[in-house]
Amino acid sequence: MAISSLRLFPHLILMLTTDARATIMADLVYWAEALPLKRPQTLAEFCLLFIELMTLTPEFRNVFYLRTGKKAWPFLWMCPRLGTLSIDSPHIGPGLFIQHGENTFVSADSIGDHCWIGRHVVIGFSNPTDRPTIGNNVRIYAGAKIIGKIKIGDNATIGLNTVVVDNVDPNVTVLGVPGRVVWRNPAKAP
Repeated sequence: MAISSLRLFPHLILMLTTDARATIMADLVYWAEALPLKRPQTLAEFCLLFIELMTLTPEFRNVFYLRTGKKAWPFLWMCPRLGTLSIDSPHIGPGLFIQHGENTFVSADSIGDHCWIGRHVVIGFSNPTDRPTIGNNVRIYAGAKIIGKIKIGDNATIGLNTVVVDNVDPNVTVLGVPGRVVWRNPAKAP
């Protein structure tokens, strides 16, 4: 980790000085909870977790580079992102977690806070303009496909290999091809 700390020094400075610092800190907290790692409390713990995730988790690198934009481009060669993970969205809330980003393509109008996306997920266009909107606290498991101008409600769960082409209500679990509601959370119902 010591050598990686030297390599990541420019990234660390960028993380601490960027306008997206609060969002990156929220990402770090969510990643710590998801992995599970110790939740950072102090600035030093945030910095150590940042170095650990940048060193060992290429999916986190993609999220970090997305948050910092063009300012990070000079440093990409020092700590490359995962090439098989593509994220394209004009708005992504804090706490985006990508679990195993191999062959994962995310192109949404917006993604809410604390979204969890698994491996081999495709979120994208049905035509040149129509792409999904993902709510807050959504979990999308491995192999799911979410296509078209649809909305995934808050606290929804999209199951393994599910294909979603219609709107999904909040607080539900969707499974199958095509995706159908298999469970509603009565505790979170409006």
